[in-house]
Amino acid sequence: MAKLWKKSEEKLHPSVERYTAGTDHVFDMQLMPFDIEATRAHAKGLQKIGILTSEELSKILSALDSLEKEFANGEIKITPADEDCHTVMENYLVNKLGDTGKKIHTGRSRNDQVLVALRMYMRACARELHGASVELASSFLDKAEKYKDMPMPGYSHTQQAMLTSVGHYLLAFTESLLDDADHLALVLKHINKSPLGSAAGFGVSIPLDREFTAKELKFDGVQVNSLYCQNSRGKFESVFMEALAQIMLSLGKFANDMLMFTSNEFDFFSVDGSLTTGSSIMPQKRNLDVMEILRGNVSVVLADQLMVKDISKNLLSGYNRDLQLLKKPVMESVEIVRSSLQVAGLMLSGMTPNEESMRAKITPGIFAADIANQLVQEKGMPFRDAYKQALDLVSSRPVDLKENLDSKVSLGAPGNLDLANYRRRIKNA
Repeated sequence: MAKLWKKSEEKLHPSVERYTAGTDHVFDMQLMPFDIEATRAHAKGLQKIGILTSEELSKILSALDSLEKEFANGEIKITPADEDCHTVMENYLVNKLGDTGKKIHTGRSRNDQVLVALRMYMRACARELHGASVELASSFLDKAEKYKDMPMPGYSHTQQAMLTSVGHYLLAFTESLLDDADHLALVLKHINKSPLGSAAGFGVSIPLDREFTAKELKFDGVQVNSLYCQNSRGKFESVFMEALAQIMLSLGKFANDMLMFTSNEFDFFSVDGSLTTGSSIMPQKRNLDVMEILRGNVSVVLADQLMVKDISKNLLSGYNRDLQLLKKPVMESVEIVRSSLQVAGLMLSGMTPNEESMRAKITPGIFAADIANQLVQEKGMPFRDAYKQALDLVSSRPVDLKENLDSKVSLGAPGNLDLANYRRRIKNA
């Protein structure tokens, strides 16, 4: 396959070819549809300024449609010898259209080609993961409403702290995921700018209509400075990765809780058997491996985020080949977040609270802070004095768990969950 940069018959050393191509051919399989879409816009832009005739544009668009269909059907693959999806696409057009196909690279570089394809890839993934996060938040809300009055010990420093409810516990993840979705929406707004037409980072002497191609690709606007387009590679991916990391931090907290709360020692929740694996030596074991993998994948995504920052930091302004290595951590993390949202939803739907077990594990000391607050309200006692007396009273004061939960009336507490607020946020997300 002809290299786009090849100018002579001198052959590239096979080891250099393998090393520089790396795994690009694998990850570019995900970029190809976006590169095709961006090339359509570029071709229309070339026709608009007279580089292509209407007939040539029609032929190119038809060939791109054929390429898209053949690629979707698995008839076209990207090999290490191809280097990337850009090479496959241009060679396809040249083979189909001859000299007309050779015109497609006018006014652009592979540098802005990959920039726009990655930008469109991140945009599509941000929208997808935003929707999945909101959907999972809604599932947490539904389950929280169902169990809003079921008492459950709450923890601080891994010790029983105060009484909470299953609903209150689950709503923490509803709000966390909604915040994560809001963060993704902000990131999407930040990155949704078109770098197409910036070429190798220094523009071209052809009057490309960059605003036109930006509108064709449904970007919010143009990333203006052509050098900054290249310098933003790594910065924009890092911002995107931060949004992915926030989702994983939410899911990782849930995974870790489930590993603890489904253990024999806690027994707060039972889990559907289809979500567990077994032991090769201990017949009684039912392992929640899926949550352990999710918990571990939090670290993978955080490491990928650091990799993106570390590779792109302190490079000389302009394009550097190091940036090719950003594809792997970005695309790997997208897949991890996508599948983690899915398995977290399965876990949520497959878990059942064990009310009797939770009630049995509630210790009297869990009500000490409530007694102190009662003394403040009923006797006008300074809180610090009430605090000192509360422990002496916990064993002599009977507690109705439902009344205790209902007494927590501050906004967001177990007795004032404000479920309507979350319904509104989900509706407007």
